Amino acid sequence: MAKKILVTGGTGYIGSHTVVELQQFGFEVIVVDNLSNSGIEVLENIERITGLKPAFEEFDLADRILTDDFFARNNDIDAIIHFAAFKAVGESVQKPLNYYRNNLVSLMNILENQIRFGISNLVFSSSCTVYGQPDVLPVTEQTPRKDAESPYGNTKRISEDILRETIAVNPQIKGIALRYFNPVGAHSSALIGELPLGVPQNLVPFITQTAAGLRNELKVFGNDYNTPDGSAVRDYINVVDLAKAHVIAIERLLKAKNKSNYEVFNLGTGTGLSVLEVVTGFERATGVKLNYEIVDRRAGDVEKIWADTSFANEELGWKAEKGLDETLLSAWSWEKRVRGIK
Repeated sequence: MAKKILVTGGTGYIGSHTVVELQQFGFEVIVVDNLSNSGIEVLENIERITGLKPAFEEFDLADRILTDDFFARNNDIDAIIHFAAFKAVGESVQKPLNYYRNNLVSLMNILENQIRFGISNLVFSSSCTVYGQPDVLPVTEQTPRKDAESPYGNTKRISEDILRETIAVNPQIKGIALRYFNPVGAHSSALIGELPLGVPQNLVPFITQTAAGLRNELKVFGNDYNTPDGSAVRDYINVVDLAKAHVIAIERLLKAKNKSNYEVFNLGTGTGLSVLEVVTGFERATGVKLNYEIVDRRAGDVEKIWADTSFANEELGWKAEKGLDETLLSAWSWEKRVRGIK
């Protein structure tokens, strides 16, 4: 009988790609999402890719009563992947309480139900923002976590603490925190991808929306950082590569291959690219010229960060495989399909 995996935030960007990989691997998936930053049509597109529509319930995991009721009805879940969270750095600076309430309470509600019903396995969607602005690059899993540059980053840091400390006194629970760097791109089918509601907060959807004519120009936040071209440097990882790592992490927990009850892995490519390098990469991959403007730095952004991925490569047997051009081309194919551009 197929193992049942709960994917919170499963209609979202990374969540939907992970649902595809889980279903293609043979897992039974149930999705919970409040659709605050995604659309219900994602489920139909997942079905078009995999031939299966995942089970779905719409509610807010920060609501304790609704969450308790869900787990009471679904206490045969074998593992949880917890994506559901607000995730925009800039917005978190403007609305910190929204981020703390949503991101922390939802995790606590889930953990309390794991304890209550004996659900052992959790993969947590963390972030490289827990490192703040690191003193030494690239960052390893042993790099000291610094004060976060944004409330969003702080929610990820606090969530890791909640998870680690809860597992320490509840050894029946096993957890893996996956620290993502910058997920980009879309599924090769162009049926799922990143479609933020409102003005994009992340670079690549802003690039593709500018290329599609939805935005007059791309804003590059800062050109006075201590980087080769003055723009901020990040580690951009293809979302499908990232999704596959979640399947490996789930398998690791279910087969008890974990070395400790709480593990942490960096998920990136190991290469840092500047914002302007990604802009020129998009132009090279697609042949579309972008109209962009340099503007002031954005509050909450770190200057530069990229991953040392050797631990995930060796311990999980996972590595990022897709290059920048392929990734940006997939994002553009997705944008064109959504906008009806030939």
